[in-house]
Amino acid sequence: MASLTDLSGKVVLVTGGRRGIGRACVDLLAAQGASVAINGLHEPDVLAEMAAGLQEQYSRPFWAFPGDAADPKAVTQLYQELFKRAGRLDILVANAGVMEDALVGMITPKQSTHTLGVNVTGVINHIQAAARLMQRNGGGSIVAMTSIVGRFGNKGQILYSASKAAVIGAVLSASKELAGQNIRVNAVAPGFIDTDMTASLPIAAREKMMAAIGMKRIGHVDDVARVVLFLASDLSAYITGQILGVDGGMVL
Repeated sequence: MASLTDLSGKVVLVTGGRRGIGRACVDLLAAQGASVAINGLHEPDVLAEMAAGLQEQYSRPFWAFPGDAADPKAVTQLYQELFKRAGRLDILVANAGVMEDALVGMITPKQSTHTLGVNVTGVINHIQAAARLMQRNGGGSIVAMTSIVGRFGNKGQILYSASKAAVIGAVLSASKELAGQNIRVNAVAPGFIDTDMTASLPIAAREKMMAAIGMKRIGHVDDVARVVLFLASDLSAYITGQILGVDGGMVL
């Protein structure tokens, strides 16, 4: 009997897959048998090298699709090309995001446009396009990346918090619309995870966040990737419209 986490024959798209949580998701889903399309905005050569390395390792197709999640035309072109190459899409991990911290009075219009464009419009763009493609093969699973601050807020992160709260709203609504088409839509809400994004925080801020974690350790990208695998696989075949925290008991 095949494992419920076996993704053999499945096609997965991971946005923001070049590093951090996205890269961990690419590696874990590939290890479970999936062919993965890796999307990212920067360093297309790195994406291409990742795809080539995984293809050599597993002897099945992997693809690199550079592109901006906030650009609807670029997203449409990505899915058209994915359909040409793979013929289907089973799982979307909408992970691409940016974090630009600023106090209320210091937020600039440029920051607002950029953050909301990537974190909100980008997720909606991908949910729309992925759902159309998943309908062709009878369903699928969409996992969006939100954040603990999208649920509880945090000082100095009004813009980021607002964008991640919007992702939660989008996931809850999309799950209701798409359930009848056998497309599950869920979200993962990480807490303080050890990534390049959090590494740039000042030492005092990092110490304060560490003190708020009940399990007294910073999260690892693999902690998040394993939850993404759960929501992507048949282990969660009857789960949709849920926001699953991965925060070690963090209290903001």
